[in-house]
Amino acid sequence: METIGSLVSYEVISEQLVPLLVAVALGALIGFERVLARKTAGPRTHALVSMGAALFVLVGEAVSNAYLGLAPLDPVRIASQIIVGVGFLGAGIIIFRDSQLTGLTTASGLWVAAGIGTAAGFKLYPLAIFATLLTLFIFVVLWYLESRVTKRNGQ
Repeated sequence: METIGSLVSYEVISEQLVPLLVAVALGALIGFERVLARKTAGPRTHALVSMGAALFVLVGEAVSNAYLGLAPLDPVRIASQIIVGVGFLGAGIIIFRDSQLTGLTTASGLWVAAGIGTAAGFKLYPLAIFATLLTLFIFVVLWYLESRVTKRNGQ
């Protein structure tokens, strides 16, 4: 019988807990930018979506490894379902009100947070970090440029 000490081994920490922590940190980072932009989905939402994606990947890998050779299991199928599930979540954020469409950027941010969590779950940390930096660039720098252009055009 395993004890708690044997369950929290270096392998468990590096293979299972680190990907979750990376996903949470990167998702929250994107969410904090959304708070600064006064958007509804903030660090908790983005961190949960990112962590959830990583968790599904880790569970898929663990199940695949446990039943290796016994059943045809594919962790990539889980990743594809993350895309569908988060798309549904994002659709609920998009609102059409007074001839204005709102929530598209926030929904896109949640979708990307799921991708970042998926990358972290597969332990593709450089990819997850680079995607986070690109997302922040899009949210901050492109927002600034977009607002300058719309002001200049009188919109």
